[in-house]
Amino acid sequence: MTAQYQVHGDVAIITLDNPPVNGLGLATRQGIADGMAKANADAAVRAIIVTGAGKAFSGGADIKEFGSSKAMQEPNLNSVISVLENSTKPVIGAIHTVVMGGGLELALGCHYRIAAPGTSVALPEVKLGLLPGAGGTQRLPRVLGVEAALNMIVSGEAIKAEMLAMLPGQKLFDKMAASAESLAEEALAFARSVADARPLPLVRNLPCKHPQGDAYFQFARNMVKGMSKNFPAPAKCVDAVEAATKKKFDDGMAVERETFIHLMWTPESKSLRHLFLAERAASKIPDVPADTAQRAINSIAVIGAGTMGGGIAMNFLNAGIPVKMLEMKQEALDRGVATIRKNYEAQVKKGKLKQDKYDQRMALLTTTLSYDDLNGTDMVIEAVFEEIGVKEAVFKELDRVMKPGAILASNTSTLDVNKIASFTQRPEDVVGLHFFSPANVMKLLEVVRGAKTAKDVMATVMTVAKKIRKTAVVSGVCDGFIGNRMIEQYGRQGGFLLDEGCTPAQVDKAMEKFGMAMGPFRMGDLAGNDIGWAIRKRRYQEKPDMKYSKTADLLCEKGRFGQKTGAGWYDYVAGKRDAIPNAEVVAMVEEHRKSLGITPRKISDEEIVQRLVFSLVNEAARILEEGIANKASDIDIVYIFGYGFPAHRGGPMNYADQVGLFNVVQAINRFAQNPMDDAKFWQPAPLLARLVAEGKTFN
Repeated sequence: MTAQYQVHGDVAIITLDNPPVNGLGLATRQGIADGMAKANADAAVRAIIVTGAGKAFSGGADIKEFGSSKAMQEPNLNSVISVLENSTKPVIGAIHTVVMGGGLELALGCHYRIAAPGTSVALPEVKLGLLPGAGGTQRLPRVLGVEAALNMIVSGEAIKAEMLAMLPGQKLFDKMAASAESLAEEALAFARSVADARPLPLVRNLPCKHPQGDAYFQFARNMVKGMSKNFPAPAKCVDAVEAATKKKFDDGMAVERETFIHLMWTPESKSLRHLFLAERAASKIPDVPADTAQRAINSIAVIGAGTMGGGIAMNFLNAGIPVKMLEMKQEALDRGVATIRKNYEAQVKKGKLKQDKYDQRMALLTTTLSYDDLNGTDMVIEAVFEEIGVKEAVFKELDRVMKPGAILASNTSTLDVNKIASFTQRPEDVVGLHFFSPANVMKLLEVVRGAKTAKDVMATVMTVAKKIRKTAVVSGVCDGFIGNRMIEQYGRQGGFLLDEGCTPAQVDKAMEKFGMAMGPFRMGDLAGNDIGWAIRKRRYQEKPDMKYSKTADLLCEKGRFGQKTGAGWYDYVAGKRDAIPNAEVVAMVEEHRKSLGITPRKISDEEIVQRLVFSLVNEAARILEEGIANKASDIDIVYIFGYGFPAHRGGPMNYADQVGLFNVVQAINRFAQNPMDDAKFWQPAPLLARLVAEGKTFN
C-alpha cells in the first residue's frame, strides 16, 4: 500500500507512503480516496489528517507514471481533490519537508493546512513546459494573492513555508507548527479544535481579484515574454491565473485544463519532460547495482592549481569536503589559491555567499609541493596539461604515494583512460572525471569508465558527483569520449561552411537563432582555438585521410587564439565578452577559399543548422553502437549541460527524433553529394539506418 490509514481516537490519519517523495501515482490516489471513504463512514471519526511519510508531504506526480495513461486514470488528482473538498468532516493537511506540484494542489484541496518550518513549497510544472493541472493556477492565487502566486507559478522555484506565512493576508497556512518534530502532535490538536467547525472552508470559495487587473497582467506578459522566448508555458501560466481573477472557479478550472492538455503536446514540453527523465536515468549504470558497496570519500587531493584544478577544488569545498592542492612551484600554488579567493569574494560581494561560509570553505583548503603529503586522502583528481607524457609522470607518482583503495581520477578531455590506468599497478582504481570549464560552474561531469575500472569505483564517483551537484554521464573510452568526439565533427562542418561561402558570424548567428548558447566560432574563441589546433595536428598524423578545412589553422598561425588573447574569429575588448567581427579574418577566409578555387555560394540558415546538428547526431549514433554511451538520452544530457544545446529542443538525439529519423537520413544523403564536404563521414551510421528501416527512434 502507498497510502496508510490509521485512527487516533477521534482523528483518522491518511499517510502517503510512496518513496522517495510520496509521488501521487494511481495506487496512492486510490489509497487516499479509500481512506477518505473509511473516515467519513466511521461515526467515531470527527476529523481527518492527510500527511506524508518520510522526507516529503508529496513531491507531486509519480515519475514512474510520467507520460502514461495511468497519470489520468481515475481517480485522477482532480477527482481526489474533489473527494477532500466534499468530505463531511474537516480535512487537515499536515505539511512538511517538501510540498510541490500535485502535492501542493492536494494540500490546497484540504479544508485546513498546518505546516512545519523549513518546508519547501513550489509549483514547478513550468520547468517541464507545463502549468499546474489540478487547480494550482486557480487555488494558489486565492490563498497567497495574485502577484505572489503568479511569481511562484511562472518561476517554478521553491519558497520556504515560513516566508510564505509572513505574506500579509495569506490563507495558505492556517497554522505554522513549532517544529518538524512537533508537527504530528500539533496537527492532531488542531484537527480536534476544528472538528465541529461548520461550514467547512474551501479555497475555491475565496475571492480572487487584482486591483489593477488588466494593467498588471499586461505587465506580467511583457516580463514573461522577455524571459522565456523559446518556452510557451510561462505565458500560458499568466493566462490561467488571469482567468482565476475574471471567471467563476469552474470556468477557470476549464481554462487551466484546456491549456494543460495543449502544453502537454508541444515539442518544448515533450523535450523538457524527456530531459527530466534523462537526467535521472543518467546516474543508473546497467551492470552496477544500486546497492553496490561504496568507498568512503572524506577528503580529496587535486593535482594542479590552474583554472581547471582551482574550479574542481571549489566544487568539493562547496560540498564541505577537505581539499589538498598540489603544484610543483609555490608561485603557481599562490596564484591558484588567489583565484579561488577571488571567485568566492565576488560571490560574497554579490550577496550570493555569506562571509562565514566563505571562511569555512577556505579553511578546508590546504596546499603542498610534495606528492608524499597526499597519502592520507581518499581520492585524487589530476588536472595537469593534456599530454600523455605529463599524465604518465603524474600517475606513476600517485601510484607510489596514494593509500590502497584510494580512487585515482584523471580530468582528461580526450586521452586514453586505459593507457593512463596502465601507468599504475592498480588500474581498477583509475577512472576519468572530465569536468567542463569553468569547472565550478558547469553542471556536466563525464565519468569515463576504463576497461578495468572497478564497479565500486563507478558507484562511488556517481555518488560523489551528486554531492558536488554535478549531473554525471558515464562514457566508455574513446578519443574525446562522448562530448568532444561529437564536437569535433561539428567543428569540421563549421570549417567546410566557411570554405563554401559563409562567414563565421553567419554560422554563429544561425546556430544561436536555433537556440545554441553560442555558435561554433564563438565557442572556439571561448575554449581557446589553440586547443582545437593541437587536436587537429594530432589528427593529421593519426588520420591523414580525414578531411579538414585549414582555415582554423591559418587563424592560429596569426596567434588569434580567442578571448584569452583578445583576438580569435572575433575581436574582444578587455573585461567584455562581446564578439566583434574582424574584417581581416573575413578577408583571410575569402583568400583561403580563393586559393582552393572555390566559388562561394549562398548558404541558408537551414542548411547551416542541419549540417552542424546532424553531424552531432550521426557521430552520436556511432558512439551508441560502439557502446561508448549507455543510451541516447545520456548524449542529450551531455549536450544540454556541457555544450549549450537548447533545452527546449531536448538535446541532439531528442531533436532528431522530433524531426524524424527518416528526414535526418535524407538530409545526410544530400550532404554526402556535396563535393566540398566529407562524403565518407556522411554515410548514415549503421544504427541510424537500422532505426529508420525499423520505424524506431533513438529514445
